[in-house]
Amino acid sequence: MTAMPNPTPVLETRALTKHYAVSSGFFAAPGNVRALEDVSLSLAPGRTLAVVGESGCGKSTLARQIAMLETPTSGSVVIGGVDATSGDSATRRALRKSVQMVFQNPFASLNPRKKIGLALEEPLAINTDLSRAEREARGRAMLARVGLSPEHYRRYPHMFSGGQRQRVAIARALMLEPRLVVADEPVSALDVSIQAQVLNLLMDLQESTGVAYVFISHNLAVVELIADEVVVMYLGRVMERAPKAELFAAPRHPYTRALLASTPRVDASRGEAALARAAQSALSGELPSPLAPPSGCVFRTRCPYAIGRCAEVVPPLEPAGAAHVAACIRQDEIG
Repeated sequence: MTAMPNPTPVLETRALTKHYAVSSGFFAAPGNVRALEDVSLSLAPGRTLAVVGESGCGKSTLARQIAMLETPTSGSVVIGGVDATSGDSATRRALRKSVQMVFQNPFASLNPRKKIGLALEEPLAINTDLSRAEREARGRAMLARVGLSPEHYRRYPHMFSGGQRQRVAIARALMLEPRLVVADEPVSALDVSIQAQVLNLLMDLQESTGVAYVFISHNLAVVELIADEVVVMYLGRVMERAPKAELFAAPRHPYTRALLASTPRVDASRGEAALARAAQSALSGELPSPLAPPSGCVFRTRCPYAIGRCAEVVPPLEPAGAAHVAACIRQDEIG
């Protein structure tokens, strides 16, 4: 039997780098914020890639590059095999239809003066030749698909709860039937009970449409529920990348261990040895400034396993399993 070829990834980033020039004052030389450094990843159709890390690690910057809201300093973003970075304006415009974004604050991302129905129809009005009646029919169908009632179509955003507004934002993102949705902290502003509803909605929509997600989050409990693969970032760099089950069961990078140790878990079976290991892995100190990141491994200033060589070598992502890589020169020793 002939093996089926692997599908073209819906997303690839290749050595993606983004720096921002910032002013440090009237008499100081301008600084350079290294928001992303050499980020390479891939996402298959219908899968969910979660990107996790502390605030300031580059998650939202990565989301903006993938959604083509900004131009990277170097590297490339490839959507469905087409390079969005080097393409002309027509190519980028066409690609934007296949990549949509859901933001953290649903109220801020919706026009308070525009009824929900018009907000859903707007992507179709801009990108298609559908008639007004056809646009409304598709908008109403999508509203029902995300669990909202027909009477909601003529209401304003302030008339909805936070969870309902996020459902509207998800519906709007799916109006153009994208291949990829970038969700930047889509449930962090919601109550815990509402978070579960929105996450279940996202998973149901993925199953029925085949859409792929890049899911940006700092909540590892949410990531454990929704992700297929996880990328751990710190100060603009990828520290570890692995399938979800493998990363949660056997993290290889000290930073990943620290994040997992900081996640509250109810587990009566954890003994003193496990608690001691968690205490050893716990994060201490402050996140360094991206204006002047540490030499070598950027995590070394907070790492309990750091040695002198960590200040001299930028650790590459090296295999820690079949589909598991980590950027730590001591991962085999501490693994």
